[in-house]
Amino acid sequence: MEYIVSARKYRPMSFDTVVGQAALTTTLKNAVKSGKLAHAYLFCGPRGVGKTTCARIFAKAINCQNPTADGEACNECESCQSFNEQRSLNIFELDAASNNSVEHIKTLMEQTRIPPQLGKYKVFIIDEVHMLSTAAFNAFLKTLEEPPAHVIFILATTEKHKILPTILSRCQIYDFERMTVQNTIAHLKSVAEKEGIQYEEEALAVIAEKADGGMRDALSIFDQAASFCQGNITYQKVIEDLNVLDSENYFRIVDLAIENKVSEVMVLLNDIINKGFDGGLLVQGLARHVRNVMMAKDVQTLSLLEVSEQARQRYQEQAQKAPLPFLYQALRIMNQCDINYRQSSNKRLLVELTLIEVAQITQPADADVPGSGRKPRRLKSLFRKLIQQSQPAKKTAMQVAVAEAAKQEEKSAQSAPSTQRSQSSQSSQSSPSSPSSPSSQSSQSSPSSPNKPTIKASSLGLSWSKLRLQANPKMQILPGTQGIEDKHAEEQAAFTQDELELQWMSMCNRMPQRLSGIAQRMKNMNPRILELPEVELVVPNEIIKTEVENIKGNILSTLKLYLHNSGITLTIRVAERQEQARILTRREQFEEMVRENASVEKLRAAFDLEFA
Repeated sequence: MEYIVSARKYRPMSFDTVVGQAALTTTLKNAVKSGKLAHAYLFCGPRGVGKTTCARIFAKAINCQNPTADGEACNECESCQSFNEQRSLNIFELDAASNNSVEHIKTLMEQTRIPPQLGKYKVFIIDEVHMLSTAAFNAFLKTLEEPPAHVIFILATTEKHKILPTILSRCQIYDFERMTVQNTIAHLKSVAEKEGIQYEEEALAVIAEKADGGMRDALSIFDQAASFCQGNITYQKVIEDLNVLDSENYFRIVDLAIENKVSEVMVLLNDIINKGFDGGLLVQGLARHVRNVMMAKDVQTLSLLEVSEQARQRYQEQAQKAPLPFLYQALRIMNQCDINYRQSSNKRLLVELTLIEVAQITQPADADVPGSGRKPRRLKSLFRKLIQQSQPAKKTAMQVAVAEAAKQEEKSAQSAPSTQRSQSSQSSQSSPSSPSSPSSQSSQSSPSSPNKPTIKASSLGLSWSKLRLQANPKMQILPGTQGIEDKHAEEQAAFTQDELELQWMSMCNRMPQRLSGIAQRMKNMNPRILELPEVELVVPNEIIKTEVENIKGNILSTLKLYLHNSGITLTIRVAERQEQARILTRREQFEEMVRENASVEKLRAAFDLEFA
């Protein structure tokens, strides 16, 4: 007897036998019952979920001469018999992956003109329709928009986004869902019972998870496992045949990580890698496992676990031991490892570091152990001490001033006792019967409690304004500054035009970020000396004049300070028409430089320079 694979042998022949697509099959049956049929349908979804199967069942039900009350085909009439025997002339299937040219579509369109010989409709099933070329789509578009009354198109695709919007708008779209693990396990159980194969539910769960929502893939893996296990499908044989990592390893890693047993986790990781499993797949599987444990902590999310009933109970048991913050942090760490795994040059080290971090999440959060995501601070504090030792202490201007004042105060304090002792000796010699006792004199002249004179910072040529200025040279340009009170306030030093322009440019460079706009404009202005110390600034328009006048006081304070002249005055006026020079482009500026100095052009030619 010829062997037929399970995916073909147990292919559904009616809507009721389709697995996991109850909503879609109900809609199609109702359309058959009511007779309200569209001229074009689009079945889209992942591979192996029943798109082509439903299209064939739907095509048979449409042409059935005696449909049931539920909208199913009777499987007894001539139309159903011819379909079952694959000799029906009313149902055409086209593989668009290999027949995607304009000629194939034109041939198909010619067949639509011929009415059906048996039944009501001619049904054209086009599989993998997204493979049609753009020209073929355009040739198909007109017929799809206004087909003959006896023609129905059923299109199937796995990539709906590749189909032209003009095609999509003319079809009824049905989105097929992936098979759930529970539906896949139930169908595999029925197939195993029909084939007389013994099984373990855990083994079928592994097959369902490996199929990733595709029933055809699940049946193919089932046949492979049945051949390997010789009619007795067990969990250990299935994971050995499919090279799947045992889920027991994930449970052990989580248990060890909660107990902070890093060494045992590393030993377990080494055993897993020695068995030939990839570290990246281990991290991905562990992330799925931790996610399932998190879902098992709440009764509301327990239904999100697509596992067998035995595995669900194990997840619930481990969820009682695993703290929720641990699960959150572990997922974040493993997700970061999954992102960096492909770019890493030492993949095993990355996996080891990831598992070490996971195993240290629940450690006590002290200063040296990275608990709950905190990083160790020992190295940080050590480097801080080394930097402090290697760099000499920098004294600010205020600290220098205070130190000088302290030195002066100490000198005065040392000179005071000697003066007092000389005065007391003179008084004791002139009047021996002084009422002051030796003990009182010694207490007055004791070095431990001298009469310290008061010294002001101003007597040393210092002031708080000067100290702040030395600590922050940019403060004089800040708006709202009331001026600088220091020795420069009375200076009347002469200055040249070059010095004025230098200090002007330096002032513009020191202006704060919020004045960067006016600072850039001021760089293009050249103040000039009328008569010392009168300075004139010519601005291009009234708007800039207003902006400059708003900070005029700060500009004057800065120029007085750095030009050492307290009598500087600043006059701001708008340039006359004849004074306004045309702004040159970069190329025009370069040409002007070349006219003034021919060596500039020689320099450009020597280095083969070009304008950007």
